[in-house]
Amino acid sequence: MNVVKPLPSIAAGYRHTALLKADGTVTAVGDNKYGQCDVSGWRDIVAVAAGNAHTGNAHTIGLKADGTVAAVGWNKHDQCDVSNWRDMVGVAAGWRRTVGLKADGTVVAVGHNKEGECHVSDWRDMVAVAAGDWHTVGLKEDGTVVAVGNNRYGQCKVSNWSDIVAVAAGYLHTALLKADGTVVAVGRNTEGQCEVSGWHGIVAIAAGSHHTIGLKSDGTVAVVGWNKHGQCDVSSWRDIVAVAAGCTHTVGLQSDGKVVAVGNNEYGQCDVSGWSGIQLPSHLFSL
Repeated sequence: MNVVKPLPSIAAGYRHTALLKADGTVTAVGDNKYGQCDVSGWRDIVAVAAGNAHTGNAHTIGLKADGTVAAVGWNKHDQCDVSNWRDMVGVAAGWRRTVGLKADGTVVAVGHNKEGECHVSDWRDMVAVAAGDWHTVGLKEDGTVVAVGNNRYGQCKVSNWSDIVAVAAGYLHTALLKADGTVVAVGRNTEGQCEVSGWHGIVAIAAGSHHTIGLKSDGTVAVVGWNKHGQCDVSSWRDIVAVAAGCTHTVGLQSDGKVVAVGNNEYGQCDVSGWSGIQLPSHLFSL
């Protein structure tokens, strides 16, 4: 099965944004109360993830080329205790936890586990992981999906889906990209964040706390959900090759390596207009 390749160049957290540059270094802007933007010393990074905590407590994860993982930020629940991880090929950051995908298709997780969101030790044959605030989602090699954690709004009811090529997890909802370019979503829909049934030609997805982003094959972006801070105002975007969704802001990577952002900028998390030279994946999409 061909799976959509991850787009590791940008990550959006609650009130910060992390950017992976072509030279393997990382820069971050926004709220740094817990040191979540202290990434200037990182080297040889191949993917980044940003914790999207709706309470403001956040951390940042970096996957290194040698399969080890770096972490900075809030660590009250040991979500940054990843120094002993090895053979990693993917990372995801949720609220108060970190999830890692290993080269052998197994998954590890550290951090808060009150809702069972870290119960992933029995997962096998995984090719991608996503971390919401209270639940964790895993994409299997056969295109099926598993989920653990809080299921109050049905955000973990994903067992009936097949032909899935990418997963994204928001605060209390889950979005799934199908091989045919359509998108399905389950979970809390009070802000319309799950109203994606009309989407077509989608090649990548991202989920913020209360909004869902779909990157189209023509480089434009679709969005549904909460727009109080303008985080859904992306209709003018063009030539986008990657998207990331924070709590109340949205970030897009253009084909020229420049970055755009809309939404809440109270902490400077959208101050990315001066950045360029951001890493572009060698294979942007593969359906």
